[in-house]
Amino acid sequence: MTQSTRVEVRRGKNESSSALIRRFTRRAQGLGLVREMRDRRYHQRSKSKNVEHKRAMINKDRRERYVELVKLGKIDPAARRSKRK
Repeated sequence: MTQSTRVEVRRGKNESSSALIRRFTRRAQGLGLVREMRDRRYHQRSKSKNVEHKRAMINKDRRERYVELVKLGKIDPAARRSKRK
């Protein structure tokens, strides 16, 4: 399931510690480790079809209700847009 990758960097004779860290970072990025860690960190499980469908139906009902209230004159759509900034 999980694949581990090892990145090893040895310090050169006259190499500064900041150059060593920079070289390590570049090597890790070249192997795609940074991208993989970010993907793992922000991974969200995909929702089931039932949950997505239920959410879509709720949004559809809300939109229909909003359009109905606009047609009845109970909501001014221009005023709604100006509040958002």
